[in-house]
Amino acid sequence: MASQSEVGHAKNVANFQDLITYCAAYGTTYNPSKTALQLAPLNTLLTSAQTEIAHVTTAKNAFDTTTGDRQLAFENLKPLATKVYNALSVTDATAQTLADAKTINNKLQGKRAKEITENPTPENGTPPTNTVSVSRQSYDSLTENFSSLIDLVSSVPSYTPNEADLSVASLTTFRDSLVVANTNVITSEVAYSNARISRDNLLYAKDTGLVEIAQDVKNYVKSIFGATSPQYKQVSGIKFTNRVS
Repeated sequence: MASQSEVGHAKNVANFQDLITYCAAYGTTYNPSKTALQLAPLNTLLTSAQTEIAHVTTAKNAFDTTTGDRQLAFENLKPLATKVYNALSVTDATAQTLADAKTINNKLQGKRAKEITENPTPENGTPPTNTVSVSRQSYDSLTENFSSLIDLVSSVPSYTPNEADLSVASLTTFRDSLVVANTNVITSEVAYSNARISRDNLLYAKDTGLVEIAQDVKNYVKSIFGATSPQYKQVSGIKFTNRVS
């Protein structure tokens, strides 16, 4: 389900199409001298705006997918780390090594890690910068701590578990998959952010943005037909929201 914010941007574009349709229906009477208000440029702007809306939708879907994939990728991290610690505890590892492993596992199981939550579809359609940043750092920290645990068990010659998923090779492969999942989220977040910036520039830029052009079109219709004309009443009621948050 699209957020109210994304619907607001799309509504501006849909209303712009309605505005153009009315202007085209006025025939040769609609003949502004300003190039930006002429029908051909208006239609070009409409097409560009529709493309930008589609790009944001695609980027948002990718961001939602990668955040969900990352959640799934990290689901087994905590129980796996505990299994690794338990396997290490029945080796010839020194008391200090076991203490170090316990410390690392405690970090992986800690309160901060438990608080990691994600909403792949933010309520306002925009990944909040602070939340995403904290979340990213948390996932980076989990991956870093798990890497430390792998390094630690790798240093113990007697750590040779028969369980395939606890072998150093398997743990390394799992760690690498976490890195990929986290990197995919970062990449998709950047793409989503850039897509929104590009859309907002086209829709809301001063003087050249779709919303300001729409207002200029309304003013031109008022100038040629009059403020009380039925033609102006047709377009004056078409709403545009500037800088939808």
